[in-house]
Amino acid sequence: MMTQTKKVHLSDLHFEHKIWLNELKFVSDELSFFEKYLEDLVTRHNDKEMLVQLEHYQNQFIREKEIVDIMNHDIRKHEHKLVEFAQKHTNSFDNYDLEDHDELRDSMVRFRKIFNELKVNFFRFMHDWK
Repeated sequence: MMTQTKKVHLSDLHFEHKIWLNELKFVSDELSFFEKYLEDLVTRHNDKEMLVQLEHYQNQFIREKEIVDIMNHDIRKHEHKLVEFAQKHTNSFDNYDLEDHDELRDSMVRFRKIFNELKVNFFRFMHDWK
């Protein structure tokens, strides 16, 4: 049995891309802020256990930045396809509904969940070592 793919309007896809790109920019800025805070903690503490945890978070932040880059790339790639479609259908692209970008949306949902868990754990860590 074939399932029917959900169709959405081009402007809805574009709008969602813009939201995601802005969100990823904010996360990137937030990660930079967290990294600076880690640098500050290193200068104030020399507890071995704490330094091990700092390194763990530093590695997590590096990985999250990589994921942000991948997500940005994937979203921009899909956005480029939308632009190409709109350019090919200049007179009537408003009349077309396109295949939804469920995979990107699912990736963003997973990313948010993982990043929010990381933040909760990091804030707990910050509280424990301030």
